[in-house]
Amino acid sequence: MATNDLIRATVEAIHANPTQAVLYLSGGASQALGWLMSVPGASNTVLETVVPYSRISMAQLLSKMPTSFASKQTAEDMALSAYNRALKLSRPGFPVVGLGFTGSLASSRPKRGDHRVFLSTRTADRLWVSIVTLSKGLRTREVEDKVSSQLLLQALADACGVSSLFVSELSDSEVPDDNEKLFIEDQELQQLIDGEICMKVYPFSSGKYTSNSERKIVLPGSFNPLHDGHLKLLEVARSICGDGLPCFEISAINADKPPLTVSQIKDRVKQFEKVGETVIISNQPYFYKKAELFPGSAFVIGADTVERLVNVKYYGGDYDKMLEVLLGCKITGCTFLVGGRNVGGVFKVLEDFDIPDELKDMFISIPEDKFRMDISSTEMRSKSGM
Repeated sequence: MATNDLIRATVEAIHANPTQAVLYLSGGASQALGWLMSVPGASNTVLETVVPYSRISMAQLLSKMPTSFASKQTAEDMALSAYNRALKLSRPGFPVVGLGFTGSLASSRPKRGDHRVFLSTRTADRLWVSIVTLSKGLRTREVEDKVSSQLLLQALADACGVSSLFVSELSDSEVPDDNEKLFIEDQELQQLIDGEICMKVYPFSSGKYTSNSERKIVLPGSFNPLHDGHLKLLEVARSICGDGLPCFEISAINADKPPLTVSQIKDRVKQFEKVGETVIISNQPYFYKKAELFPGSAFVIGADTVERLVNVKYYGGDYDKMLEVLLGCKITGCTFLVGGRNVGGVFKVLEDFDIPDELKDMFISIPEDKFRMDISSTEMRSKSGM
């Protein structure tokens, strides 16, 4: 088969794989985007592509100005940023990869330095980086871009766990310098606590729910312990929302307490494994940040949380600040499904709170006849002496 046919067959294999990807490219490998997008099924794989070519664009993408734009470190930073973006855009339980490419290829002016390619991929358990020095003067810019595109496609295929069916057009002297780091679960959770990655998904309900929706129905909490009320509440919320992927969410970072430890997170995760429900561990305790992590989602909350959300004392007494924060959540497409809860010894529902007019359509009441369970995790811990 001709090289182009083998490239197409490789892309078809990538698209048939469940892995979803975000690609950040600068300075080359542009033809790879055309190969990926021209084969049917691209939406199965490609969540987003960004080409940060200007200095300011790259600095905004990475939230810092790189010391060197074409470097191993910048490629790794791009891959990590792309991985975090893929986590936010993907469906829970789908494997994701972030890919970063930066290169210094032939240009309109002769380069004093080497023509080099820096390529990195980041997955849940692996950081891989490759550096290739191209033979100077051997190829035109277009051909160097083609070779770097082949390297990118091979890296993506490898990250997806599929075989690359073509051989890149590197010369015998152009040997890639490859390095990889593998992560175990404890290391990944520590990276989350440290803010390096934004979330970790445990897709224990894979195959349980049939939905093509990208929307998530998220029930946040500490779940210490998880109880039947939590499970029933998410079930009712899903029946109200209709289409959507239900999942629980625990923040490893608490606004008022020390972060959870790795062992504490793993202990809580075991509860969801036992009942076959997906749980996401994030590092965002505030809802306006959760809204950025899960855009377009429906958050399932209790009336006690509503009381805090619309109380100006939690915004320094500033009503306008409260509106600004909650409207920011609304802009992301998020909604709040509100279940009744005991608040200060009184059972309250959504209708008991004064919701600003600008926000009313963002809050949806869960009727008391569909869900009411007064027990709480705090009470359960107290009764068990925990």
